[in-house]
Amino acid sequence: MVGEFFSTCRPYSKKEEEPITNKKRTLETVTEEQNLIAQCQAGDKVSQFALVKKFSGMLLTVCRRYARDDAMAQDLVQETFILIFSNIKKYKATGSFEAWMRRIAINCSLQMIGRSYFKNEMNVTESTQSTLASNSDPKIFAQLATEEIIKLIQTLPDGYRTVLNLYIIEGFSHQEIADALDISINTSRSQLLRARKRLINMMTDFPKQLLA
Repeated sequence: MVGEFFSTCRPYSKKEEEPITNKKRTLETVTEEQNLIAQCQAGDKVSQFALVKKFSGMLLTVCRRYARDDAMAQDLVQETFILIFSNIKKYKATGSFEAWMRRIAINCSLQMIGRSYFKNEMNVTESTQSTLASNSDPKIFAQLATEEIIKLIQTLPDGYRTVLNLYIIEGFSHQEIADALDISINTSRSQLLRARKRLINMMTDFPKQLLA
């Protein structure tokens, strides 16, 4: 059933990716979402279909940032919706439903990718960290939502890509990343610094590749 739902997913635009703020959310919008959630909790198939169409784009964007390629991202979205519908009765309307789904998508992505690739990662020294940090320009991440940047992120090694997303996109601290991935704080920092450096290098070379 989820596969059938996912086949109706439409492309997701940058505008859609922006979270709905409290100012944008009208009482009517909130009520409609609450009713949709309630119907899904009751097992209504039509409402489940509507929920997939409404949020599949947002979740696909999240999963693409963690996945190695688009096919893996689509698999992650399907697995995410399976978990959402399996646990939707546990959702309490005390927090953002979108944030609740994003958390499921992130956890699903981490489980599918696996955590073993962090174990053999050599920690960089403080001097190396300083060198990498000095070469990193935070402004370069302002376009992370663009199609070109997402494609570049997908080419990063699993460890680099995962820490980059958790830290920059999701706003996790290094302590939270370390706890989530069962790694040291220093490993989290080194993965992030190396990811930033490699991404910057790829972004610098990207226009040259288009002109080649």
